[in-house]
Amino acid sequence: MTQDLFSTQIEAVAVCHTPYKQKFGIPRQPGLVDARGFVELIGQFNHLDTVRGIEQYSHLWLVFCFHENLAQGWKTTVRPPRLGGNEKLGVFATRATFRPNGLGQSVVKLHQVIYKNGKVMLEISGMDLVDNTPIIDIKPYIPFSDAINSAQGGMAQDAPILKPVSFTELALAQISQYEQHHPQRAGFEQLIEGVLAQDPRPAYKKAKADPKRYQVALYDRDIFWHVDNDTIFVTEIVPTTVV
Repeated sequence: MTQDLFSTQIEAVAVCHTPYKQKFGIPRQPGLVDARGFVELIGQFNHLDTVRGIEQYSHLWLVFCFHENLAQGWKTTVRPPRLGGNEKLGVFATRATFRPNGLGQSVVKLHQVIYKNGKVMLEISGMDLVDNTPIIDIKPYIPFSDAINSAQGGMAQDAPILKPVSFTELALAQISQYEQHHPQRAGFEQLIEGVLAQDPRPAYKKAKADPKRYQVALYDRDIFWHVDNDTIFVTEIVPTTVV
Protein backbone atom coordinates (compact mmCIF):
# COMPACT_ATOMS: atom_id res chain seq x y z
CA MET A 1 0.00 0.00 0.00
CA THR A 2 1.12 3.54 -0.61
CA GLN A 3 0.79 6.58 1.60
CA ASP A 4 -1.66 8.07 -0.92
CA LEU A 5 -4.33 5.59 0.16
CA PHE A 6 -4.50 7.32 3.54
CA SER A 7 -4.49 10.94 2.41
CA THR A 8 -8.27 11.43 2.57
CA GLN A 9 -9.21 14.35 4.81
CA ILE A 10 -11.56 13.54 7.69
CA GLU A 11 -14.43 15.96 8.28
CA ALA A 12 -16.40 16.24 11.50
CA VAL A 13 -20.09 15.37 11.06
CA ALA A 14 -21.27 16.77 14.39
CA VAL A 15 -20.27 18.33 17.68
CA CYS A 16 -21.15 16.90 21.10
CA HIS A 17 -22.54 19.17 23.81
CA THR A 18 -21.98 17.82 27.34
CA PRO A 19 -21.89 19.07 30.94
CA TYR A 20 -18.14 18.47 31.09
CA LYS A 21 -16.31 21.76 30.59
CA GLN A 22 -12.83 20.44 31.34
CA LYS A 23 -11.01 17.12 31.01
CA PHE A 24 -10.61 16.71 34.78
CA GLY A 25 -13.67 14.94 36.14
CA ILE A 26 -14.88 13.34 32.91
CA PRO A 27 -15.76 9.64 33.45
CA ARG A 28 -12.93 7.46 32.19
CA GLN A 29 -15.35 5.21 30.30
CA PRO A 30 -18.81 5.71 28.76
CA GLY A 31 -21.94 4.66 30.60
CA LEU A 32 -20.57 5.27 34.11
CA VAL A 33 -22.51 8.50 34.71
CA ASP A 34 -26.09 9.15 33.54
CA ALA A 35 -25.33 12.60 32.15
CA ARG A 36 -27.48 14.01 29.35
CA GLY A 37 -26.05 15.71 26.28
CA PHE A 38 -26.66 16.37 22.60
CA VAL A 39 -24.97 15.50 19.33
CA GLU A 40 -25.55 18.42 16.97
CA LEU A 41 -25.10 17.62 13.28
CA ILE A 42 -23.20 20.27 11.35
CA GLY A 43 -22.59 21.40 7.79
CA GLN A 44 -23.80 19.14 4.99
CA PHE A 45 -24.65 16.44 7.57
CA ASN A 46 -27.25 18.62 9.30
CA HIS A 47 -30.18 16.97 7.55
CA LEU A 48 -32.93 14.69 8.83
CA ASP A 49 -32.17 12.21 6.05
CA THR A 50 -28.79 11.42 7.61
CA VAL A 51 -30.47 10.04 10.75
CA ARG A 52 -33.56 8.50 9.16
CA GLY A 53 -34.34 5.27 11.04
CA ILE A 54 -31.81 5.88 13.80
CA GLU A 55 -34.47 5.83 16.55
CA GLN A 56 -34.89 2.08 16.14
CA TYR A 57 -31.58 1.71 18.02
CA SER A 58 -31.24 2.23 21.77
CA HIS A 59 -27.50 2.95 21.66
CA LEU A 60 -24.98 4.46 19.26
CA TRP A 61 -21.26 4.36 18.65
CA LEU A 62 -19.66 7.81 18.49
CA VAL A 63 -16.29 8.04 16.77
CA PHE A 64 -14.70 11.29 17.91
CA CYS A 65 -11.52 13.33 18.05
CA PHE A 66 -9.52 14.04 21.22
CA HIS A 67 -9.21 17.60 19.97
CA GLU A 68 -7.75 19.06 23.17
CA ASN A 69 -4.83 16.59 23.13
CA LEU A 70 -3.70 16.77 19.50
CA ALA A 71 -1.02 19.41 20.03
CA GLN A 72 0.70 17.25 22.67
CA GLY A 73 1.21 14.33 20.31
CA TRP A 74 1.40 10.70 21.42
CA LYS A 75 3.79 8.20 23.05
CA THR A 76 4.40 4.51 22.50
CA THR A 77 3.66 3.74 26.17
CA VAL A 78 1.32 5.27 28.75
CA ARG A 79 0.62 4.91 32.49
CA PRO A 80 -3.01 3.75 32.94
CA PRO A 81 -4.80 5.11 36.05
CA ARG A 82 -6.12 1.57 36.64
CA LEU A 83 -2.57 0.49 37.45
CA GLY A 84 -1.97 3.39 39.82
CA GLY A 85 0.01 5.36 37.27
CA ASN A 86 3.12 3.31 38.09
CA GLU A 87 3.17 0.72 35.28
CA LYS A 88 3.58 1.34 31.57
CA LEU A 89 1.56 -0.31 28.82
CA GLY A 90 1.60 0.15 25.06
CA VAL A 91 -0.73 2.85 23.77
CA PHE A 92 -2.61 0.25 21.72
CA ALA A 93 -3.15 -1.86 24.86
CA THR A 94 -5.04 1.00 26.55
CA ARG A 95 -7.74 3.59 25.93
CA ALA A 96 -5.33 6.46 26.52
CA THR A 97 -6.46 9.79 25.09
CA PHE A 98 -3.04 10.62 23.58
CA ARG A 99 -3.23 8.48 20.45
CA PRO A 100 -1.43 8.49 17.07
CA ASN A 101 -4.47 9.82 15.18
CA GLY A 102 -6.29 11.34 18.13
CA LEU A 103 -9.42 9.22 17.62
CA GLY A 104 -11.68 7.62 20.22
CA GLN A 105 -15.00 5.79 20.29
CA SER A 106 -17.76 5.57 22.87
CA VAL A 107 -21.13 3.90 23.24
CA VAL A 108 -23.95 6.25 24.28
CA LYS A 109 -27.66 5.82 24.89
CA LEU A 110 -29.96 7.46 22.34
CA HIS A 111 -33.10 9.10 23.74
CA GLN A 112 -34.58 10.99 20.81
CA VAL A 113 -33.99 12.91 17.62
CA ILE A 114 -34.71 16.62 17.89
CA TYR A 115 -35.27 18.95 14.96
CA LYS A 116 -35.55 22.59 15.98
CA ASN A 117 -34.70 25.88 14.26
CA GLY A 118 -33.14 24.04 11.34
CA LYS A 119 -30.85 21.98 13.59
CA VAL A 120 -30.80 18.18 13.84
CA MET A 121 -29.73 16.96 17.28
CA LEU A 122 -29.56 13.58 18.97
CA GLU A 123 -30.29 13.60 22.70
CA ILE A 124 -27.94 11.13 24.35
CA SER A 125 -26.67 10.08 27.77
CA GLY A 126 -23.74 8.22 29.28
CA MET A 127 -21.08 10.00 27.20
CA ASP A 128 -17.52 10.50 28.42
CA LEU A 129 -16.70 13.48 26.20
CA VAL A 130 -15.65 17.02 26.97
CA ASP A 131 -18.03 19.73 25.74
CA ASN A 132 -17.72 20.61 22.05
CA THR A 133 -15.95 17.37 21.10
CA PRO A 134 -15.91 16.91 17.28
CA ILE A 135 -17.79 13.78 16.19
CA ILE A 136 -16.22 12.02 13.20
CA ASP A 137 -18.86 9.33 12.68
CA ILE A 138 -22.08 7.92 14.19
CA LYS A 139 -22.99 4.23 13.95
CA PRO A 140 -25.72 2.03 15.47
CA TYR A 141 -24.76 -0.24 18.35
CA ILE A 142 -25.70 -3.82 17.39
CA PRO A 143 -26.13 -6.04 20.50
CA PHE A 144 -25.64 -9.46 18.90
CA SER A 145 -22.25 -8.53 17.47
CA ASP A 146 -21.01 -5.64 19.63
CA ALA A 147 -21.71 -7.24 23.03
CA ILE A 148 -19.45 -10.23 23.70
CA ASN A 149 -20.31 -11.79 27.05
CA SER A 150 -17.18 -13.95 27.15
CA ALA A 151 -14.80 -11.06 26.43
CA GLN A 152 -11.77 -10.54 28.70
CA GLY A 153 -11.22 -6.99 29.92
CA GLY A 154 -7.64 -7.30 31.14
CA MET A 155 -6.84 -4.70 33.77
CA ALA A 156 -10.33 -3.20 33.32
CA GLN A 157 -12.43 -6.35 33.69
CA ASP A 158 -14.42 -4.95 36.62
CA ALA A 159 -16.26 -1.65 37.02
CA PRO A 160 -14.49 0.95 39.20
CA ILE A 161 -15.11 0.98 42.93
CA LEU A 162 -17.14 4.07 43.80
CA LYS A 163 -16.53 6.35 46.76
CA PRO A 164 -19.32 7.75 48.95
CA VAL A 165 -20.15 11.40 48.26
CA SER A 166 -21.48 13.79 50.90
CA PHE A 167 -22.82 17.33 50.44
CA THR A 168 -22.69 20.20 52.89
CA GLU A 169 -25.91 22.07 53.65
CA LEU A 170 -24.52 25.03 51.70
CA ALA A 171 -23.86 22.87 48.62
CA LEU A 172 -27.34 21.33 48.77
CA ALA A 173 -28.91 24.78 49.01
CA GLN A 174 -26.86 25.97 46.03
CA ILE A 175 -27.91 22.92 44.00
CA SER A 176 -31.58 23.50 44.83
CA GLN A 177 -31.34 27.15 43.78
CA TYR A 178 -29.55 26.19 40.56
CA GLU A 179 -32.19 23.63 39.60
CA GLN A 180 -34.97 26.14 40.27
CA HIS A 181 -33.39 28.55 37.80
CA HIS A 182 -32.46 25.76 35.33
CA PRO A 183 -35.32 23.22 35.38
CA GLN A 184 -33.91 21.52 32.27
CA ARG A 185 -30.97 20.45 34.45
CA ALA A 186 -32.95 18.70 37.16
CA GLY A 187 -30.88 15.95 38.72
CA PHE A 188 -27.80 18.13 39.08
CA GLU A 189 -27.04 16.60 42.47
CA GLN A 190 -27.09 13.09 40.98
CA LEU A 191 -24.79 14.22 38.16
CA ILE A 192 -22.28 15.66 40.63
CA GLU A 193 -22.42 12.52 42.76
CA GLY A 194 -21.94 10.26 39.74
CA VAL A 195 -18.89 12.19 38.55
CA LEU A 196 -17.17 12.51 41.92
CA ALA A 197 -17.93 8.99 43.17
CA GLN A 198 -15.35 7.75 40.64
CA ASP A 199 -12.70 9.93 42.33
CA PRO A 200 -11.17 11.77 39.36
CA ARG A 201 -7.94 12.56 41.22
CA PRO A 202 -4.61 11.37 39.76
CA ALA A 203 -3.78 7.83 40.87
CA TYR A 204 -0.74 8.88 42.94
CA LYS A 205 -2.97 11.13 45.08
CA LYS A 206 -5.22 8.28 46.19
CA ALA A 207 -2.66 6.29 48.16
CA LYS A 208 -1.96 8.94 50.82
CA ALA A 209 -3.53 11.70 52.86
CA ASP A 210 -4.69 14.45 50.53
CA PRO A 211 -5.78 17.77 52.06
CA LYS A 212 -6.07 19.51 48.70
CA ARG A 213 -9.29 21.26 47.67
CA TYR A 214 -10.34 20.20 44.16
CA GLN A 215 -12.58 21.77 41.53
CA VAL A 216 -14.63 20.18 38.73
CA ALA A 217 -16.55 22.24 36.14
CA LEU A 218 -20.03 21.00 35.18
CA TYR A 219 -22.23 23.14 32.94
CA ASP A 220 -21.61 26.70 34.15
CA ARG A 221 -20.77 25.80 37.76
CA ASP A 222 -17.54 25.04 39.62
CA ILE A 223 -17.89 22.18 42.09
CA PHE A 224 -15.47 22.36 45.03
CA TRP A 225 -14.68 19.22 47.01
CA HIS A 226 -12.11 17.39 49.07
CA VAL A 227 -11.48 13.86 50.30
CA ASP A 228 -11.45 12.85 53.96
CA ASN A 229 -11.34 9.26 55.27
CA ASP A 230 -12.05 7.92 51.78
CA THR A 231 -15.26 9.99 51.48
CA ILE A 232 -15.70 12.83 49.01
CA PHE A 233 -17.20 15.98 50.52
CA VAL A 234 -18.78 18.57 48.24
CA THR A 235 -18.43 21.92 50.01
CA GLU A 236 -19.50 24.63 47.58
CA ILE A 237 -21.00 25.17 44.13
CA VAL A 238 -20.44 28.55 42.49
CA PRO A 239 -20.76 30.11 39.01
CA THR A 240 -17.78 29.30 36.82
CA THR A 241 -15.19 32.03 36.67
CA VAL A 242 -14.50 33.02 33.07
CA VAL A 243 -10.84 33.87 32.54
